[in-house]
Amino acid sequence: MSATIQFLDTADGPFGILALDGSVIASGWTDSADALLARLAEKRRPLDIADGDTGGAADAVRAFYAGDLAPIMAVPVTQYGTTLQHAGWRALRTIAPGAPLTYSEFAVHLGSPSAVRAAASICARNAPALFVPCHRVLRTDGTMGGFAWGVPVKESLLAREAAA
Repeated sequence: MSATIQFLDTADGPFGILALDGSVIASGWTDSADALLARLAEKRRPLDIADGDTGGAADAVRAFYAGDLAPIMAVPVTQYGTTLQHAGWRALRTIAPGAPLTYSEFAVHLGSPSAVRAAASICARNAPALFVPCHRVLRTDGTMGGFAWGVPVKESLLAREAAA
């Protein structure tokens, strides 16, 4: 399988997009193809990667950083995981910008109030960052918690969304 990779400059640093057949499979604040590939299980990594234009995905990132948050949610994504993970990733896309949830609230949102650890794992295993906004989930005490691309990026994204 062959994929397209593109890197953009953003206010939060370089942003990489890895797309397969027009669907984002991994993305994040890096200029390293290896860092994006590491977000995917080895058996899901594309065999060939070509530099190119990811089209709508790149346009949506540019729009996001220009203050238009809506296009990000229209970008197709492909994720590989369990039924619960897929339900969680779909649910992440329904969290309103500027209205983050805690892991406890996200577990309730998933219909499993006691599944706080599962909610955190769903966020941690999210490969197409920004397009599936796992940054909108905070620790149960309301603090930032971790983020694969760094807490400063998470803080910046949340501040950008709150201001929009």
